[in-house]
Amino acid sequence: MSKKTTYSILTALILIAVYSFNLYSEKQAQQEVVNTGKKVKSNTNEYFLPTSTTGQVVHHDGYSLSYSELHEQAEWVAYELKKSHLSNTNFKRPYFEIDNAVKTKAAHWRNYKKSGYDRGHLCPAGDRKYSKAAHDETFLTSNISPQKHNFNAGVWNRLEQKVRYWASKYNGVFVVSGGILKGKMKTIGDEKVAVPNQFYKIVIDNNNGKTKMLAFLMNHEASNLPLYKFVVPVDTIEKLTGIDFFAELDDNIENSLEASGSFKNWSFK
Repeated sequence: MSKKTTYSILTALILIAVYSFNLYSEKQAQQEVVNTGKKVKSNTNEYFLPTSTTGQVVHHDGYSLSYSELHEQAEWVAYELKKSHLSNTNFKRPYFEIDNAVKTKAAHWRNYKKSGYDRGHLCPAGDRKYSKAAHDETFLTSNISPQKHNFNAGVWNRLEQKVRYWASKYNGVFVVSGGILKGKMKTIGDEKVAVPNQFYKIVIDNNNGKTKMLAFLMNHEASNLPLYKFVVPVDTIEKLTGIDFFAELDDNIENSLEASGSFKNWSFK
């Protein structure tokens, strides 16, 4: 065997070894992201966590969720979006991973393949750019719901951007998102992942000793309407979902805020 051939073989073996090591390291990192959901966060803002109608709450480092096995998705995902969380950092988009912290087993990402629906984030990756681990954690399948592309990339994306604006303006907000998992719904994939007919998002500002909240309810369709057109009382979403969103608030404050559909204290500029 010539020296040139030997050198070529050694070079190829080195390249294969480096590639295998990098692939192994990436898989280990992804598995760590999945496994952390088995640990209850120490910094969970439990004061604003909704009740679970399914009895299956999972805590990840960047968000908490209540998983509905019947619908193969979260009935709600909740997280705090601090001003310090906002970042323009662009991380490489990872592959979606099954959330092994869901005891009843979260849906597989393949259910979405060729379904005609986006894997719509409930806690957006754009809200978790303060670290790669936090960003990648949003790509667990427990954090997605089937969304039409023109809805996901349209009015839903506009609302996500507005929430980031409020997080900056009000020095942080708390967010709860989900689909309305009631009524007759289409399903996709072998695991029959439900396609919600409506989606909601609730935003709370609890800074300066004053609490205000704003709720949005959107039909699952494209829309060019201004965002304030989708504002509804939190009570409306509670009646649709059966979820008690802010049970830990003082009853008088909770009842007053949840009955209000006013958006006068929120900037829509």
